[in-house]
This record gives sequence, structure tokens and C-alpha cells, in this order.
Amino acid sequence: MKTSSRSLRWIVLCIILILVFVGNLYIGAVRIPICHVTDILTGNASTSVSDATRFIVLESRLPAAITAIFGGSGLAVSGLLLQTAFRNPLAGPSILGINSGASLGVAVVMLIGGGSMIAGTIEFGTEFAIIAGAMAGSFMIMAILLALSAWLRNDLMLLIAGILVGYLASSFIMILNFSATSDGVQNYVIWGMGSFTALPFERMPVFIILTMTGLAFAIALAKPLDLLLLGNDYARNLGINIRNTRNMLLFATGILSATATAFCGPVAFIGLAVPHIARMVMKTDTHRILLPATIIIGAIIGASCNLLSVLPSSGFIPWIKSASLLPLNAVTPLFGVPVILYVILHRR
Repeated sequence: MKTSSRSLRWIVLCIILILVFVGNLYIGAVRIPICHVTDILTGNASTSVSDATRFIVLESRLPAAITAIFGGSGLAVSGLLLQTAFRNPLAGPSILGINSGASLGVAVVMLIGGGSMIAGTIEFGTEFAIIAGAMAGSFMIMAILLALSAWLRNDLMLLIAGILVGYLASSFIMILNFSATSDGVQNYVIWGMGSFTALPFERMPVFIILTMTGLAFAIALAKPLDLLLLGNDYARNLGINIRNTRNMLLFATGILSATATAFCGPVAFIGLAVPHIARMVMKTDTHRILLPATIIIGAIIGASCNLLSVLPSSGFIPWIKSASLLPLNAVTPLFGVPVILYVILHRR
């Protein structure tokens, strides 16, 4: 009975993911007839469909939907890894300063190195510099947190330390902004609002490969993560190499959060809230089940947030009229805040 119930949950999650993905293709800032979108996606578009319409569907909506799915999954899994590593339900890339570290690395490239990127549109000459900067920043923060965890046995103290490290990274970002040009500051502020849109297809392979690499490392850690939940001493007695496991966890978390931050901006709340949603839906802490569920639910939340960001300009909400998209970080708290409040009140 329990197995059939869980199978039903998997089916429902997959159906929701498909529906949200399709919604991202059919709903956008420009009203396009449903039949035209269907014809374009199936390759049966007639000559009456303009080139501009084809471009919107294939070069804007489709890449944005794919980016939202992989970005949401990567951020969600990085949050799950951190919550397991620190055994803290409030651990996440944004709370523990991982996003701030990645943002600091990007700020160094954009504001000092002369790189330019606005919400995913990366010039070829600075693409790898920005990604390397984001990864270096996130790895630096993760290394500091893992070092502090050797001294701070209390989860609350470690959480506070992570918040303080994030504030320190934010302080350096402010200093860089203060000394940068007005154009650099404007580009960085726009990038910092977060967005799954405007990542073109030619940049998509790099984004997908890096995200899939991080997810593969996370899935390989499923069994050690289950043992870490029981405590380091217990896991060590069962033959788990704690240092190697934490190094792999550091690499997986760093590459997932850094990739999402570099291409999509410092997206908040997805990494913090989605693992709790996965636990509530699947009713288990076993990572063999929890990791795939977090990947799917992260993709659903990411695609849903991207869809909500375009609704004000799509005309589907008649009392809201806007010609621009909402920043992604204005939408993610709508999902994240209720979940975190529930977790806090439930655990007390």
C-alpha cells in the first residue's frame, strides 16, 4: 500500500512538471495563439507564422523553460546536500552565504575584470571567467564553513557563522560596487535580481553539462548522506570516509550553486525550501528517494517561478498591466517563505 501511494506521488509530480513546462512555452509577455505555438514546436508552422513569433517560442520561451528546470533542480539539490551535511533544516545556499560567495566571485569579474553579463547573456570572452569566479567564490565560502564546523558543534552557532560569512562577502561586494563604473553597477544590480530568461541556446550546453555533473555527484552520495544523518561517528564506524564524503559534497554543492548563480543570478529560497517540500511530499528522509524527488520538485518550482514572473506582462491577470518581467527574486519568496515558516513552527 505504501509503495503504490509513493508511485502515485511520482506520477503526480511528473504530470505537474510537464504541465508547468508546457505552460512556460504557451504563456509569455507576447500573446501568441495556442495553435501557432503548437505548430512551431511540432515543426508544422505555416508561412502565416512570422519569423518573430518563431524566434519568441524557440529562442526565448524554450531556453527559459529549460534553464528554469535545470536551475531549479540544481539549487534544490545543493540545499538538500547542505541541510544533510550540517544537519540543520535552515541550511541553504542563500542562508549560509554560498550565493553571496558566488556573487562576490562574479562581482570581481564584472566590476574589476571588465566582464559584462546581464541576467544570463554572457559574452563569449568572459563566459568562463564569470563561471570560474562564481565557483571560486562558492568554494571559498563552503571551505570556510566546513572548517568552522570542526570547531562549532552546535548547529545554531554554525548557522549564525554562515550568515556572518555571507554578510562579509556582501560587504566586499558593496565596496566593489562603490568603486565601479555606473554601467558596471547597473549591470550587476540587474543580474542580482535573478532571471531564468535570456540564456541563449549556444550557452545552454555549458549550463546543462555543469548542472548534470553536480547532480551526478549528488546522486552518487545518496548512501553516505543517509549515514551522515546518523552522526559522523556512526558513519565512520560503518566505513564511510568522512573527509572524502565532505569533499565530494563540497564539490557538488559548489558546482550546482555556482553554475546557477553565474547563469541565473543569486536566486533565493529555492535551495532552502524545496528539500522540505520533497520531505513532506515523499514522507521520508532516505536520500535514494529524496534526491530524485528534490530534483523533480526543484524543476517544478523553478519553472513555476519563471511562469509567474511573466504573468503580469502576459495579459492573463487583467487587473495587473505591466510591460516588463518581474525579477525572479521577487517571486521565489512566494514559495519559500510559507514553507520555511511551516518548518520553524512545526519544529519549534
